[in-house]
Amino acid sequence: MYFFIYLAGFLLLRRIIKTVKLTPLHVKWGSILNIASGIIWVLFIALSKLPDGLDALVSAALLGGILYYFLQEPDFKLVRPYIIAHYPLVGITAISGLVELVSSKFYSENDDYFELAILVGFTWIFARWASSKKQEEEFKLVNQQNIVLDKLVAERTAELQKQRDELQETVKLLQTTQQQLIQSEKLASLGELTAGIAHEIQNPLNFVNNFSEVSMELIDEMGEELEKGDAEEAMAIANDIKQNLEKIRHHGKRADGIVKGMLQHSRASSDVQEPTNVNNLADEYLRLAYHGLRAKDKSFNAEMVTHFDDALPVVNIVPQDVGRVLLNMFNNAFYAVQQKQKSGLAGYKPTIEVSTQKVDKWLEIRVKDNGTGIPDEIKDKILQPFFTTKPTGEGTGLGLSLSYDIIVKAHNGQIDIDSKEGEYTVFIVKLPL
Repeated sequence: MYFFIYLAGFLLLRRIIKTVKLTPLHVKWGSILNIASGIIWVLFIALSKLPDGLDALVSAALLGGILYYFLQEPDFKLVRPYIIAHYPLVGITAISGLVELVSSKFYSENDDYFELAILVGFTWIFARWASSKKQEEEFKLVNQQNIVLDKLVAERTAELQKQRDELQETVKLLQTTQQQLIQSEKLASLGELTAGIAHEIQNPLNFVNNFSEVSMELIDEMGEELEKGDAEEAMAIANDIKQNLEKIRHHGKRADGIVKGMLQHSRASSDVQEPTNVNNLADEYLRLAYHGLRAKDKSFNAEMVTHFDDALPVVNIVPQDVGRVLLNMFNNAFYAVQQKQKSGLAGYKPTIEVSTQKVDKWLEIRVKDNGTGIPDEIKDKILQPFFTTKPTGEGTGLGLSLSYDIIVKAHNGQIDIDSKEGEYTVFIVKLPL
């Protein structure tokens, strides 16, 4: 009569094997369960050699233990309905075995009922299994959908990975292009400076040449006076020569400063901030911008008015970078007044005003022109990269955007714009003290 409990245990293991093969668990459990399904027959056959009643109790305990193990194992939650369906058979088998041990006579008299109860318990298993088929089918469908989704996720992940790699390459290309554009803008502004620098450096060189010639003549005169024995006149001439040499040194330093400024403008920024006199920086680049435009248009003239605060403290900046900002603003200001002058407005006088002052925690540099002004509708765009109001070929639209990056991002400063179309434009550069 205990054949049914052996069969129930074996069928349970086969059901579990079939179920887990629907999931990746079969890799882990498949071989183990195949071996276990063979061992369980050996164990139950061996248990059948025990005394009547005892074999039923031990068989029920063994099957109950197997059921409990699989019921607790989270990997087999799908087959829990099958496992639970075995418990009535286990209970009936245990009761029948216990009754047989306690009273074999009672058991013999009611043997048919106990066997019928075990058969009913076995039948109950198949009834519950049949009702669990729908759940298994649903699981199969869900599992198939999961497989499809996993495949789609893997494909999408690979696609996103490819897109990420492409975006990284694009970012690198954009960064390289940005650096090239920045360098091109620097070289373009350097080209604009060339004529101005040539004109500007010619002045101190002329002074050096002139004072050198005069000093040579004075030395000849001093020699003549010494031959005459007029030491007093010779000393006076020597003092004149000394003054001339001082002027030569002064103008030599001026020429040296212009050359160094040009080199600083042309080289890549070191991003090293140093104490800088902004008044000198603004004055130097204002004159260079003016002479640069004059070299291209000899007929152009403009009045340059400066209001520099002599008590202005030195400020830690990258001088060549801030110099580029000022040069760009001066060039824009001269361009604006030049365009307005070309319109033939009666009585118009191009004027550029540059002022510096300390306002609270800021050092302000104001660049004002009485040129064409900026229309209200483009004020918000004026600092955007590649936006320019100049005709094609006359501007890249990078000057002000680079100026914004230098002042705001690199120096934690501000750039404000005040303008009225047709009347004036004021750029206000604020550097933190």
